[in-house]
Amino acid sequence: MKILSYLYLTAAVFFGIIANGYFLKISEGFTKIIPSAICSIFIIAAIFCLSRAMITIPIAFTYATYGGLTIAGVTVFGLIKFNQTPNFFSLTGIVLIVLGIFLINYYGK
Repeated sequence: MKILSYLYLTAAVFFGIIANGYFLKISEGFTKIIPSAICSIFIIAAIFCLSRAMITIPIAFTYATYGGLTIAGVTVFGLIKFNQTPNFFSLTGIVLIVLGIFLINYYGK
């Protein structure tokens, strides 16, 4: 059953990256109806998957993993899709976030 929770967590990260990395950007501050609606659907899907993952995975692990991997994923997505190159400090911050996720998931009790 725990593997299913990690699949839900993976889906939540995927939905979060799509919602925040693409549709939120092209919705132009929720002024465009179609991208705004699609963004909302993906955000709701991400939250649904998070809630399912939290059934067996502790909340701190679940949300830290979701938040950190979504941040890293959106950064990579922005680099690929919108040619937004992060600077040294942005990359350092992302590395620290991913390191924090690793520490929480493998050494946190």
